Amino acid sequence: MKITDPRAFGRVAVVMGGQSAEREVSLRSGAGVLDALRASGIDAHPVDGIPALLDALRAGHFARVFNILHGRGGEDGVLQGALDALGVPYTGSGVLGSALGMDKIRTKQVWQTLALPTPKYAVIDALHPRTAQAIVDELGLPLIVKPSHEGSTVGIARAFALDQLEAGIVAARQHDGDVLIEQFIVGDEFTVSIVDRQVLPSIRIVPAKGFYDYAAKYVTGDTQYLCPGADGESEAEMQRLALIAFDAIGCSGWGRIDFMRDRDGRLFLLEVNTAPGMTERSLVPKAAAQVGIDYPALCWRILESSFAEGSA
Repeated sequence: MKITDPRAFGRVAVVMGGQSAEREVSLRSGAGVLDALRASGIDAHPVDGIPALLDALRAGHFARVFNILHGRGGEDGVLQGALDALGVPYTGSGVLGSALGMDKIRTKQVWQTLALPTPKYAVIDALHPRTAQAIVDELGLPLIVKPSHEGSTVGIARAFALDQLEAGIVAARQHDGDVLIEQFIVGDEFTVSIVDRQVLPSIRIVPAKGFYDYAAKYVTGDTQYLCPGADGESEAEMQRLALIAFDAIGCSGWGRIDFMRDRDGRLFLLEVNTAPGMTERSLVPKAAAQVGIDYPALCWRILESSFAEGSA
C-alpha cells in the first residue's frame, strides 16, 4: 500500500447510482465500496449521481471521489471532465480513456490500428446506414449485436439468422444510435482485471445457459467463474494483451478487459470496462481474491490510485 493512514484520503465521496441503464448495479457496487472504505477507517460518504456530487464538491464537502458510476455519464468522460475542471482527484481512467473505453466501436478501431486481435465487425450509425443483409453478406453468421455505448450487456443480442439480426439491430437502437455488429466467436469467455498496473489472474466465465447476459451476471446466480481461467502460455498471453489493450486507449487506475478464446486457442479482445462492477458477484474482486487481496484491501488500492503519481 502507498497510503497507510486513512486520514490521508480526506473526506471521500463514493458516487453511485445516477441515471444510466446500469443504475441498480451501480447502487449495489457503491454500497459494497462504501462499507469497505468505512471499515478501513476512511471518511467515506454516498452520493447519488453527478448533479448531487458537483453541488457537494463546489461546496467543499469532499477531497476526492471514488467513482463507481457505471455507464453513461459516469464512465464515458463526462464526470471525469467535470472533476478535472474542478481539480478534484478521482479513481479510474481520465477523460480520454473513459470516453474511448465507453465507445465499443472506437475502442476496436484503436486496437485495429495496433494490430491487436479483435473480432471482425460492422457498424450501423448515421454515416453507415447498412442493411442486415449487407452485414450478413460481409461477415456471415452467427453475429452479436451491441449498442456501442452501453455496458452490463444492456441491449445485447445474438443472431444466428437474418431475422434475428434484424430484430437485434432494432432492439440495440432503442439504447443507442450507434450499433456494433461483431462476428460471434465460438469458444470460451474470459476477463482480465488490472489494478494500478498489476494484472490479475484471468477469469473464465461459464454461464449455465451458454450466454453471459444481464441475467447471468446479476440475477440467476448459476454462472461459474474459474480463476485463474487459463494456464501456461494462454494465461501469459492474455495478461500481456490485456495491459497493452488497456494502455492503448489511455486507461489508468483500474479496469477490466474482456476476451474470447476460440476453439483453436486464438484470443480476441472484446471491450474494456473502466468502472467495473464491485458487487458480490463482480469479477474484479474475484480475481483480486485469487492473489490474496480481499475486498476492503482492493477498494483501498483503487482509492490509492486517485493520487497523482509521486504525490502519495
